[in-house]
Amino acid sequence: MNCFQKEIETLPRKEIEAIQLERLKWTVNYCYNNTEFYHKKLTEAGVFDGSKIKQLSDIQYIPYTTKDDFRDNYPFGMMAVPMKDIVRLHASSGTTGKPTVGVYTKEDLDIWSDCVARVAMAGGVTADDIIQISFGYGLFTGALGLHYGLEKVGAMVIPASSGNTEKQLMMMRDFGVTGLVATPSYALYLSEAIKDSAYPLSDYKLRLGILGSEPCTPEMREQIEKNMGVFVSDNYGMTELGGPGVSGDCPVRDGMHFAEDHFLPEIISRETDEPLGEGEVGELVVTTLTKKGMPVLRYRTKDVTKLTYEPCACGRTHARMSKTMGRTDDMLIIKGVNVFPTQIESVLISMDHIGPHYQLVVTRENFKDSLEIKVELVNADLLESYGELDKLKRRIEDKLKSVLGLQTKVTLVQPKTLERFQGKAKRILDLRNQ
Repeated sequence: MNCFQKEIETLPRKEIEAIQLERLKWTVNYCYNNTEFYHKKLTEAGVFDGSKIKQLSDIQYIPYTTKDDFRDNYPFGMMAVPMKDIVRLHASSGTTGKPTVGVYTKEDLDIWSDCVARVAMAGGVTADDIIQISFGYGLFTGALGLHYGLEKVGAMVIPASSGNTEKQLMMMRDFGVTGLVATPSYALYLSEAIKDSAYPLSDYKLRLGILGSEPCTPEMREQIEKNMGVFVSDNYGMTELGGPGVSGDCPVRDGMHFAEDHFLPEIISRETDEPLGEGEVGELVVTTLTKKGMPVLRYRTKDVTKLTYEPCACGRTHARMSKTMGRTDDMLIIKGVNVFPTQIESVLISMDHIGPHYQLVVTRENFKDSLEIKVELVNADLLESYGELDKLKRRIEDKLKSVLGLQTKVTLVQPKTLERFQGKAKRILDLRNQ
């Protein structure tokens, strides 16, 4: 078993829970005493300094933290240490308002790189690998987060950043790159560029894809693996929790292993906010257990998933989260039906004659919402045959209806006419308020 911290990653469940309980008490006490925001919130909830936490289930007494709390306390209102103790700041893109800020002490950075090193080694990375990071460097946590974790493993890191696809491919060939770090959508774009280039796949030494920052359906993963000849692993994290390294795939790929000694996960009902049991699908809620710069209690991630606590076939014993179905704020409600983009992606990638790139256009007419799905054809010649084109369109619409329970409109477009993404893919064009 390829582990970065085997003794910790294979602890018996009782020992994991004992560590979590001790660290949960510490975190609540730490937040109460060091963060004005949490001091007020915990006082109002009657939890105070953590003395009310006798067992893990007592976490239910702690109020949730939301994205709005980060925005309302922007930029440093949730910080728990003096500014002189902060050595790094990261932030989200802030596309829907002020960015979400995360700050780190030296100890936070060391623990973060440990968590990322676990994810990297679980995904197959060794000290012999040469890893090209094609995330954009900057305030985004992904690039530097993976960078330091991979270096901790002992791998050679190439900080390529995103963009300039021809140069990306040249570096892969010339430097003997064995692993790629990227978003699934950009990895797919690079894999198509490899297929279309004058250089055969044999000119590359790629064997691993360490993908993250957005959901990757099994169908998209399979397409990337086929095009690139790599083994793809997924990993999970977000700025509010410190970045990547919260959980990640092992070779079994039967759920991403949580770093449970540093993060305490829960699943709650999206409708009632009540806790759900093992194997039940709901919203992921996470509490940080060791963060000092900006600790977080019961953060509502808006990601929809489920947890299992059964030991994995790989030998790891920490909880596993299933691939996220999507985010609650990405979920579309069309004619009363809940629709996740990942559901549509899974259907499209599994069908012949169309490419993996798509756009969802939502409109409203006469107070009714409609969903149009624009999909690229693989071969433009099909546009000349109306009969074949209509058959394909109807076949896609029928398959989508059977999966979504909703009639949608499919529009087939010329190959390579939909936008490609070097960072997170933006698939939804919502025109309802225009």
